[in-house]
Amino acid sequence: MTDCRLDVLCIGNAIVDVISDTTDAFLDAEGLTKGSMRLIDAEEAERLYSHMGPAREISGGSAANTAAGVAALGSRAGFIGQVAPDQLGGFYRHDLTSAGVEFTTPATDFGVPTARSMVLVTPDGHRTMNTFLGAAQNLPPTALDEDQIGSAAILYLEGYLWDPEVPRNAMVRAIEVARASGRKVAFTLSDTFCIDRHRDGFNALIDEGKIDILFANEAEIQALAMVPHLETAVAAVRNKVGTLVVTRSEHGALAIRGSERADVPSEPVEKVVDTTGAGDLFAAGFLTGEARGLGLEQSLKLGAIAAAEVIGHYGARPEADLKALAGAVLA
Repeated sequence: MTDCRLDVLCIGNAIVDVISDTTDAFLDAEGLTKGSMRLIDAEEAERLYSHMGPAREISGGSAANTAAGVAALGSRAGFIGQVAPDQLGGFYRHDLTSAGVEFTTPATDFGVPTARSMVLVTPDGHRTMNTFLGAAQNLPPTALDEDQIGSAAILYLEGYLWDPEVPRNAMVRAIEVARASGRKVAFTLSDTFCIDRHRDGFNALIDEGKIDILFANEAEIQALAMVPHLETAVAAVRNKVGTLVVTRSEHGALAIRGSERADVPSEPVEKVVDTTGAGDLFAAGFLTGEARGLGLEQSLKLGAIAAAEVIGHYGARPEADLKALAGAVLA
């Protein structure tokens, strides 16, 4: 294997998060299910935005959050995603690159604006996401920098981007390039709705041995295996991927590689403010550990540290010094 220029290269939806405090009553009035993620069209995006309270804008998207976390931990991160040549697209590129992430995918004008997600946060820290995919769902295979993919130790893909056909084709091509270059491919299932829509496609990737590292939370691994029990679901999937990582919110996380298993508790959090990005930053920590060859338990600990930091404030990007928080684990 040749030397790697990047530790982790992430491919996903380039989405600007528009985050606003709200109440359970507002969610009820809007007919929204707390904690859910739904895809909306441009008209609904405008309607909901007009009803929301004051909001703050942060560049987001699951895989981009992971890339920002990898960079914050001191590793070399890149991102591939599609924005439009508009104000939000310019904001997104600046925000991500200023976080230390290599983002060179050119903006392309498909006649639709840069994606945005209205994130409604209730007082208990749960977030309800309403996402207009806009330009993000138009990432074509031709936008890929195949040399960049070949130079990254780990290619990380988000399940959310599997939904539209055009970026799905780009992801399939990226996997081919990464595997031909002898690189590892990591994949996150993202959400149970993604699994319900694409279980066959996800299982095909897994069964064909194209996924080296699979990320899921407890509900997602059970949905994928179609069994309502964590350990049964883990047993059904563990031998199909090189490494299986399952996050369990306040109950910690587990990772399995062959006959090896590690379980770690969650890190203490003074107050849960906003759970947006917890899984994304967990993946950032684990992938950073993998890129550095730290082993399952230490990689899980890095993930737990990064996730705990991000749920203590608004937004899905780290605010504290993750390298300092990781301290001895990274040493």
